[in-house]
Amino acid sequence: MARWCYRHRLVVLLLWVGALLGLGFAGSAAGTNYADTFTLPNTDSTRAYDLMEKAFPERSGDTDTVVWKVDEGSVRDDSVRSRIAPALEEIGRMKGVGDVSSPYAAQGSTQISENGRIAYAQVTFTEQANGVPKELVQDVVDTAQDAERAGLQVELGGQAITRIQEPPTGIAEMVGIMAAAVVLFLAFGSVFAMLLPLVVAIAALGTGLMATSLLSHVTDVPEVAPLLGSLIGLGVGIDYALFIVTRHRRGILRGMKPEESAVTALNTSGRAVLFAGGTVCIALAGMLVMNMRFLDGVVVATSLTVVLSVLAATTLLPALLGMLGMRVLSRKQRRRLAATGPEPAEASGLAARWSMYVQKRPRSIAAGALVVMVILALPVLSIRLGATDQGNHKDSTTTRQAYDLLAEGFGPGFNGPLQVVVDGGDADALVSTIRSTEGVAQVAAAPPSEGVTVIQVVPTTSPQSEKTDQLIDRLRDDVIPESGAEAHVGGVTAVFKDFAAVTGDRLPYFVAAIITLGFLLLMVAFRSLVVPLTAALMNLIAAAASFGVLVAIFQWGWGTGLLGLGKEGPITAFLPVIMLSLLFGLSMDYQVFLVSRMHEEWVHTKDNARAVRVGLAETSRVINCAALIMICVFSAFVLSGDMEGAMAGIGLAAAVALDAFILRTALVPAAMHLLGNSNWWLPAGLEKRLPHLAVEPREEEVSEPHARVPDADGGSTVIHGFVRTPDGAPVEGAALTLLSKGGRQLDRVTSLADGSYIVSVPSAGSYLLAVTAAEHPSRARHVMVGAEPLVYDVELAEDEVDAVN
Repeated sequence: MARWCYRHRLVVLLLWVGALLGLGFAGSAAGTNYADTFTLPNTDSTRAYDLMEKAFPERSGDTDTVVWKVDEGSVRDDSVRSRIAPALEEIGRMKGVGDVSSPYAAQGSTQISENGRIAYAQVTFTEQANGVPKELVQDVVDTAQDAERAGLQVELGGQAITRIQEPPTGIAEMVGIMAAAVVLFLAFGSVFAMLLPLVVAIAALGTGLMATSLLSHVTDVPEVAPLLGSLIGLGVGIDYALFIVTRHRRGILRGMKPEESAVTALNTSGRAVLFAGGTVCIALAGMLVMNMRFLDGVVVATSLTVVLSVLAATTLLPALLGMLGMRVLSRKQRRRLAATGPEPAEASGLAARWSMYVQKRPRSIAAGALVVMVILALPVLSIRLGATDQGNHKDSTTTRQAYDLLAEGFGPGFNGPLQVVVDGGDADALVSTIRSTEGVAQVAAAPPSEGVTVIQVVPTTSPQSEKTDQLIDRLRDDVIPESGAEAHVGGVTAVFKDFAAVTGDRLPYFVAAIITLGFLLLMVAFRSLVVPLTAALMNLIAAAASFGVLVAIFQWGWGTGLLGLGKEGPITAFLPVIMLSLLFGLSMDYQVFLVSRMHEEWVHTKDNARAVRVGLAETSRVINCAALIMICVFSAFVLSGDMEGAMAGIGLAAAVALDAFILRTALVPAAMHLLGNSNWWLPAGLEKRLPHLAVEPREEEVSEPHARVPDADGGSTVIHGFVRTPDGAPVEGAALTLLSKGGRQLDRVTSLADGSYIVSVPSAGSYLLAVTAAEHPSRARHVMVGAEPLVYDVELAEDEVDAVN
């Protein structure tokens, strides 16, 4: 498929452009229909919600709040009323506003605080928050705040108001892409090579987001789903393309033609991308076992984006490589390749020196890395799951100030009232009992409908307080059972408490499932028990440390001001499940990329120390580059204006940083050095029963090999012969490099005065022999070696290298 896409690049490009434009047009025409369904099967809050929906189906529009406060006097004063009342009347006449309940109406006395200095009005729109036009919401805000004067403060709160405070859509994505572009340019030194991963990621992300918006019309997709889809789609889309482009560039630099290099890159790194993408999707699908309807849409959006990222990397990318040809290298690299020929395969520089250092001091490095991870993981012991609300917004936002004014005037529990829903029977006795319950500030019962009565309970504490959670338990476990009424406790605060409880109960099973899955996949891929066990432990360590960072920042408030975030609070209840799924998939990416190179070296040499050293030296640079891109993309989501998006972005950025820079480049190789050959141990009986799943392909046979001899099983052998010019003169000092089909250098020699050479071959198979000589063009040809030494003479002609024998 890679070769077809490379040769039919224009067709592939037109298909992708058509898909983008078609989905974009359809998405724009259909709009979005995101729905935040926070109910959980078989929970008390869900039963309360179902009863309310049955009794009060007309409650469909979003209700927001206008709050005002006077520094002196009372909100009942004519000077205040003459400014606020006309503004509320004007808002009530706006198209799209269904009703405005004013404290100056006959039944509005309860909407004024006891000291008379704070009051609120409720604005009910005809649509839910995501369906209310932003222009209408802005008109409501402007009209209300125009009533302000010295000594009179007017603020607004609610879901629709929150939407107009969000930064323009795409800011976080654009910042992440620009940061990734800088990293890619520094890594590649070529504008064209830098653009390749970005174009692939943007194509995948664009189609993914448009497809998600269309799917929101046929299934429940939460509003946070496209944000999470963007977060994971940009990260994996750029990284997957980076792995393939890096392999392609390496192949060209080692003497391969662009088309063969692209095909080889897709057949090697492309296989790893397929494996990694499938693993991420399986990890995301693991969220379905949590049985939370809210997460189903998240699974759809994120998995769809990952699938399209893999598809773009394996189809669009080879087409783009075909368009660029040699320009995928920088001008400096092309000049050096023409002048000096293929470069050696041995890793050098900082990566090689670090790999040697890890081999010499594995115990101290492993201990140091483990201590760092344990310290960072300590805050996770105090993690508290719950829900963020407008009280966590920045101090400067009108929603946060409205939240604080309501808490000041009517008590901290006013922002998160509980709803006790009574099914039949007399609710008056229950109202009296609840009123005398510890932790209750106010109680009011609405008129019954369809035999259902809703009792609104305002706690004395804020929605995020642990005492509010204790009140919910007290009502459910003691107050309601003792009253004998058939009642359930609902409301947003109760829903998120149930989310936290269900998440806490099911999370161990979810973690066990994804860790077991990862263990089995790696065991099959690398034919080992110790390697997957090490990976499983590292995943748990990375998860604990990343959640520790999350707790320290968002729950304890360390650095929230520096990062421009709002007030600290509990960790969003559904976030651990999403983060663990994404973290598991991303960690598997790096583990596969690192260990596959180690495994390849182990198969050839059976030397564990060399395998770990070479694997780390040759992969650490690209892993660190990929991780740096991920960190930039994820961290940029702090700018999204969404607290859940900021939490996910910071948490995943921390997880990737710790995983790549501490675990995969320090703790994992150090542990593998300490474990020695036992890394690759697998019982013989299990070896026979396991299916074979190759992340890296076997060396391919070329369709038209040169100097082919009969194949035979055997050990090491040699290729020998002479390097001559077309007139038969020997070429002295020609460099001959033997490469595997995967691009790994196996031997490198220089021809003698008579033009003779001998290169060592580890075993029978297909290889690439590259020849470089001064004043002659660089050439490379495939050779097929059998069990016996191969005689292969090289003629350095102007246009091609040919076999004389």
